[in-house]
Amino acid sequence: MCDYSLMHVKSRPASVGDKLRTSNFGTGTRGFAAPEDPTTAVCVLPGTELAFDEGITVYGAAGPSQHRTAIFRQINRQHPHMHHDALELPDGQKLLLTFLCEGQHATVLQLPAQPTNEVEARAQTRAAYAG
Repeated sequence: MCDYSLMHVKSRPASVGDKLRTSNFGTGTRGFAAPEDPTTAVCVLPGTELAFDEGITVYGAAGPSQHRTAIFRQINRQHPHMHHDALELPDGQKLLLTFLCEGQHATVLQLPAQPTNEVEARAQTRAAYAG
């Protein structure tokens, strides 16, 4: 499942090689969708590596980031009614996915390794639905 704000949107898990586009799903948040199916959210696991076609752009920024790669993370997990989906840039900066400008294209480079212990499994578990 994607971030709680997308719980009423049709969704599917991401796969290596998927081409994604940042999209507004009309739920008050943005996320990823496949360009050929813009009504289906593509859910990304924490630790997934993404490559953007251009510098990553967020609303309100003076211009695009110099970075074109990011690792998908979940932040603020202890706060159930907040957005959790974020991108961690190579310099350590974290950007909430919902603040990304629409229409950016990215490719799933790598999914996270399968967890080998309970600590790793918890790190890959998505924040629970809050509702």
